[in-house]
Amino acid sequence: MGLFRRLRIDPFVASIMLAVVVAAILPAAGGAADGLHWVTTIGIALLFFLYGARLERHELVVGIRHWRLHSLVLAFTFVVFPLLGLLGKWTLGPLLGESLAAGFLYMTLVPSTVQSSITFVSIARGHVSAAVVSASVSNLLGVALTPLLVVALMTTNGSVHISTQSIVEIVVMLLLPFVLGQLLRNWVLPITSRIKRIDLFDKTVIVLVVYSAFSEGVVDGAWSLIGISELVWLTIACCVLLALVLGTTDLAGRLLGFEDRDRRVVQFCGSKKSLATGLPMAAVLFAGQPVGLLVLPLMLFHQIQLIVCAWLAARYGRSEAAPARPAA
Repeated sequence: MGLFRRLRIDPFVASIMLAVVVAAILPAAGGAADGLHWVTTIGIALLFFLYGARLERHELVVGIRHWRLHSLVLAFTFVVFPLLGLLGKWTLGPLLGESLAAGFLYMTLVPSTVQSSITFVSIARGHVSAAVVSASVSNLLGVALTPLLVVALMTTNGSVHISTQSIVEIVVMLLLPFVLGQLLRNWVLPITSRIKRIDLFDKTVIVLVVYSAFSEGVVDGAWSLIGISELVWLTIACCVLLALVLGTTDLAGRLLGFEDRDRRVVQFCGSKKSLATGLPMAAVLFAGQPVGLLVLPLMLFHQIQLIVCAWLAARYGRSEAAPARPAA
């Protein structure tokens, strides 16, 4: 039963799936779509403002002494993953189609998760404080690095088009609110800490972004281009990618001589991709393009990584808790 509870669908993920179903049946169109656009625009800006306010600077400073570990996590997040994404896009293009293949690449460019990475490291009895720093630094750098990687890797080969207006919107809607949140965190944090379930705001914004993106795809007829075979190949590709990264992160930690607790940080923080950061970014980066298809690989990968890593973390935790056998 314990394993079943870990593998069941998270309510947040279920809400995202429901948003997709509602968009397919009752998509936002016309004036409703325009109103939803403004709501999500304001929501995304507030979301990144809160991200900045929550980031603990003291933890980042303390974590500098683990620079080798954090550097390895960042290398997997922003170097190894993108290289695998490029390889996947080139090889999967004929099987997935241009939009899904581009979405597969985009998925590999977003930063690591924060909450689930830390949770899984804790369950696996890993170095939790190091996980907090690695995940936080990944998201901090991701606000700038992900748009730069998109421009460098996705516009040069014609996958997407990033206009000057999109770059301005990235600064205004993502970077500026994030920086303001950091600067004002001493005033903002005491207020938000008194609000019960403030996390519901984050999740609501993301669900609205999903509904808006998929509504646009339904109205434009983009979903008629996707078949069962493409979804099957995409699922296989996401599973292979996750298995490859989980294996190589653990191997890299062993080769560099990290102890077990630190290897758990490398493996769980270095193998994740953030839905909470990636979806709002996509809404800004790919405005006016088939965002629903571009974020579908990220949504699928996110669910797969939760299921697999929940099982893996529990397995590590049990092995660490098991008493050593006495020598014969």
